[in-house]
Amino acid sequence: MSKSSDIKMVDAPAGVQGEGFFATKLDEVVGLARANSLWPLPFATSCCGIEFMATMASHYDVARFGSERMSFSPRQADMLLVMGTIAKKMAPILRQVYEQMSEPRWVIAVGACASSGGVFDTYSVLQGIDKVIPVDVYVPGCPPRPEQILDGIMELQELVKSESVRRRSSPEYKELLASYNIS
Repeated sequence: MSKSSDIKMVDAPAGVQGEGFFATKLDEVVGLARANSLWPLPFATSCCGIEFMATMASHYDVARFGSERMSFSPRQADMLLVMGTIAKKMAPILRQVYEQMSEPRWVIAVGACASSGGVFDTYSVLQGIDKVIPVDVYVPGCPPRPEQILDGIMELQELVKSESVRRRSSPEYKELLASYNIS
């Protein structure tokens, strides 16, 4: 049986505090909520998809990071995980899936093939998905270990936490999407 003296209390985070209330910035609260409730859409075409299945299983348990709800509909997802070789014929489909996702949306390129074409330097393989859609996080490896995929998800969480609520309507973001011919 543990005693109450064994319990260590941490200090409250920085902000305006007082008896019975705590105030912070709206951007930080929204960022925290978004970062811990990312709904992934797996777009897996080869061996990286198998590693992602291991990441979802009980040993690695991506549910610890708020991503346990797999969405196989782009309209209900906000984190696109592209895993494996993407043929040039598949690029328009990948782009369509990305465009069907609602804002805010984030993309993780998992593995060497999605990031740079991998060992398939041929006419039929897309040499990186960043040729057709913007990418937020790259996960290296061929195929990457589940720990690396979890690290990529945690990197994306940090990006989402620090992102301004108004970033998606900023001129810079609109310019980025315009560079990909996405309206």
